[in-house]
Amino acid sequence: MRWKAGNRITLLRNGTEFFPALAASIEAAQREIYIQTYIYELDATGTMIGEKLKAAAARGVVVNLFLDGFGSRKLPPEYVLELEAFGVKVMYYRPKISAWSFKRSRLRRLHRKVSVFDGQHAYVGGINIIDDMNVPSNLDAPRVDYAVRVDGALVFDIHASVRKLWRRLAWMHLREVEAFPSLPAPLFINNGMRAAFVVRDNVLHRHDIERGYLKAIGKARVEIIIASAYFVPGKKFRQALIKAAQRGVRVRLLLQGRMEYWLMFATHEVYGLFLRHGIEIYEYRASFMHSKVAVTDSRWATVGSSNLDPFSLLLAREANIMVQDKTFNAQLKADLEQAIEEKSIKVRPEDWSRRHVFKRVFSLLVYIVVRLMIGLFGLKEKQ
Repeated sequence: MRWKAGNRITLLRNGTEFFPALAASIEAAQREIYIQTYIYELDATGTMIGEKLKAAAARGVVVNLFLDGFGSRKLPPEYVLELEAFGVKVMYYRPKISAWSFKRSRLRRLHRKVSVFDGQHAYVGGINIIDDMNVPSNLDAPRVDYAVRVDGALVFDIHASVRKLWRRLAWMHLREVEAFPSLPAPLFINNGMRAAFVVRDNVLHRHDIERGYLKAIGKARVEIIIASAYFVPGKKFRQALIKAAQRGVRVRLLLQGRMEYWLMFATHEVYGLFLRHGIEIYEYRASFMHSKVAVTDSRWATVGSSNLDPFSLLLAREANIMVQDKTFNAQLKADLEQAIEEKSIKVRPEDWSRRHVFKRVFSLLVYIVVRLMIGLFGLKEKQ
């Protein structure tokens, strides 16, 4: 992890703030666009972004769209051909999907949501290209997620990362690799924030995001707030949170209260353990929460794509921004506290132990299934 000063990190809440900003950046791009996303849905949002990308390519901007083969499997092939006809370069990460394959590579996905424009500014977060209201069960409330816009010195690292991955996959797909356009270095912002771009891959950066979390948790002295849609932490992560609570740190977890997939019930297996050690658990019930953010004290915050489960921490390609800035921390903390107070239900130890026998038994069974899957795919958690 490499911290850099001289940045401006702007918090973006949900697609209502993120997509207008993304569209404006596409319209303003003059030389080069990179977009990495796990899901690209051809709904109103996907259509709008696609039109902006086609227009950019038509005016001579190099547009590189990098999609995951599983997450974007519903994107119609004819639409991809339409994008390519306008000059948009589309490439899939692990496009072959077999329902009968038990190979570890099947679960190694491109889960990052990263965009870079002319090497001058970038977006990193957890928001896919999909409508906020495109949620299961036809809920009236929008999905909840976050992203950040990054300006300043750190954009150099983000730009280098997306270019490197694009070139590597182009070679693997036997595609022509064009020379990168020459772009000026991003501006250093005086009195800017200190931040780091942290990725997870399966070679050199297998545990970087987890290490960033663990270091911040270990240094916390007052409070920790974690909002995670999919939360099945490993042994070392569980121990770090418990130790923090034991030394007097207030630990609050904001977790998904609406189960989108049955595997999410594995989250409940840690409820009893955490509640016994004084860790507060809140379930977000207003809509589907896909947040992947955290704050500790006033010194550290993160926004990104990485959940705190084995699939993100042991398999997927992820990307987070980590920030050391009191103003940014306060802003994200206020947003999370509002969600906790107004849109969540607190899980009380006495209620969990007495009234949720079936849920506790079922969560244990699902947790066992998740652990068996980890063993089946030959994965080993960092202890």
